[in-house]
Amino acid sequence: MTTPAPLTPDAPVALRRPLLTQQWLDLCFIHWAADPAEVAGLLPEGTVPDTVDGVTYVGLVAFRMHRVGWLGLPGVPYLGSFPETNVRLYSVDAQGRRGVVFRSMDASRLLPVAMGRIGFRLPYVWSRMSVETAGDTLTYTSSRRLPGPRGAHSRITVRTGERIEAPTELEYFLTARWGLHNPFLGGTAYLPNDHPRWPLHRAELLRCEENLIEAAGLTAPRGAPVSVLYSPGVPVRLGRPVRLGRAPG
Repeated sequence: MTTPAPLTPDAPVALRRPLLTQQWLDLCFIHWAADPAEVAGLLPEGTVPDTVDGVTYVGLVAFRMHRVGWLGLPGVPYLGSFPETNVRLYSVDAQGRRGVVFRSMDASRLLPVAMGRIGFRLPYVWSRMSVETAGDTLTYTSSRRLPGPRGAHSRITVRTGERIEAPTELEYFLTARWGLHNPFLGGTAYLPNDHPRWPLHRAELLRCEENLIEAAGLTAPRGAPVSVLYSPGVPVRLGRPVRLGRAPG
C-alpha cells in the first residue's frame, strides 16, 4: 500500500535547474468529493487516487497563465500569457509523491496548446476563453475549439473573500501539490514544481455552468462543491519530467 508523503504548504524539493518558469494568477479552485474507485481507472499507470479520510476529489481550476519562460529565459508576454481552465484529479505514486492528474486543460493560445500536447503529452485543448474582473468578482469563460468535444464549455463567477490565515488539511491537500503525474514515453512521468506558499482566500461561487468535467470522462457533479477557494497567484518553476521510480532534482 502506498504511503503518501506528508502534506506540506511549502515545496519539499527546491528545483535546482527549472525547465519552465511562469506565473499562475487569479486562480479559482472548485472541488467536489469523489469515490476513489470511480476515478482510479483514469489515472496513469503506477499511481492511485490520493485521498483524505477515504475520499478523493475532482477539481475545476480556472486561472491566468502569465509569461511562460524556458530554461531561465524571460517569460513570453503574448504567447506565454493566456487563460486556462483544467479538470484535475489527485494521485500518489509508489514513492509517496503526491500529484495532480489533468484530465483536460483548456487554453486560449494555439501554440502553447500544441507544444503541451506534443512535448509533454498533456491533454491541452484550444478554446475561446476570457477572464473578466469587476470589483471583487471574477468571471472565467471557455468554449472549446479543437480537438473537442465541440460544445464543451464553462462559465464560472466567484466573489472573493477574506484571506485564510490557517488553511485546513483539506485546503492544503487541494492546493499544495508539488508535481503532476502524466503518461510519458510509454510509461508514467512525474513533473515536479515549486513556488511560494499559496495566499488563499475564501470565495463564494455565484455561477458555475460547465460540462468540462463530464467531457473529461467523469460523472457530472451533483450538488454544491465542497470547497471554493481563490488565490491572487504565485510565481512557479517546473522541473524536467522524471520517470516513476527516480527522484527529481
